[in-house]
Amino acid sequence: MTQNIPAIIMGFREGLEAFLVIALILRYLTTIGNTQLKGKVYMGGLAGIFGSVLLGLGLFMVANVLGGVSTLSKAWESGASFIALILVTTFIIWMIRHGNQMTSNVCEQVSQNLSATGVFLIAFAMVMREGTEIAVFSFAGKYSTAAVFFGIGISLVLTLFIYRSLIRVRIDLIFQITLVYLILQAGFLLGYSVHEGFSAMKGYGLLAKDSLLLEKAFNLSSTIFNHKDGIIGMPLNVLLGWYSKPEWIQLIVQYSYTFGIFAFWFFSNKNQSKQKTISRPYSMDCKAAATS
Repeated sequence: MTQNIPAIIMGFREGLEAFLVIALILRYLTTIGNTQLKGKVYMGGLAGIFGSVLLGLGLFMVANVLGGVSTLSKAWESGASFIALILVTTFIIWMIRHGNQMTSNVCEQVSQNLSATGVFLIAFAMVMREGTEIAVFSFAGKYSTAAVFFGIGISLVLTLFIYRSLIRVRIDLIFQITLVYLILQAGFLLGYSVHEGFSAMKGYGLLAKDSLLLEKAFNLSSTIFNHKDGIIGMPLNVLLGWYSKPEWIQLIVQYSYTFGIFAFWFFSNKNQSKQKTISRPYSMDCKAAATS
């Protein structure tokens, strides 16, 4: 059982990262009354699972030919994280621009403006990004498949609990929770993409081991703040995008992006507050507001 703990932790961590994003988007769609798009989220998630298995197998076979499963996985993680970053950032900007439109007379318009393709791609990218890493190492025999799925199952149960706990939360709070989490995750995606990209370049001999680009800002990986399995570090990684041994460049780009998007949100709110005319207060959901 002890030897399976790393596999359980990996399944839990990767599963929770993907499930939380999907759960918050589903909760948000329900709250604004656009339940039609929930099917697209489910389809994106299922497509991501199927795609990650196929791609994971493909990457494993290529790695066997070229050598270095770990290095190839890092190259994939870098590219996939950057693609996911673009999709999530697009959704973040959409949410910020519609931030003060969560009243009954505009909910229908906001609902119609949401892109079915957009929510599908976000769900697809997040699941495929996390699933491919699991698939590659499972095919390589590094982790027990049963243990990984056990960890994923635990993360799914926890996500369902979080999802159910948000049912009675007001729409404006749902909006803020979803947006804050997505911004933090997007910042992490950018930092992680940079980190894994440089690691892959080092693995393929394209970057010297003593390069300044690889210089660590700090290293807490041997403490409880380890982002992979630390009792404090792992929750911080899932919720806040914490990384226990970042390079300086990774740290700078991640938090520059994060604070930049938060600043964009803040100033957009100020501009929208000056322009909007409020006809009624926020309601718990669009349907309730429409009938009030």
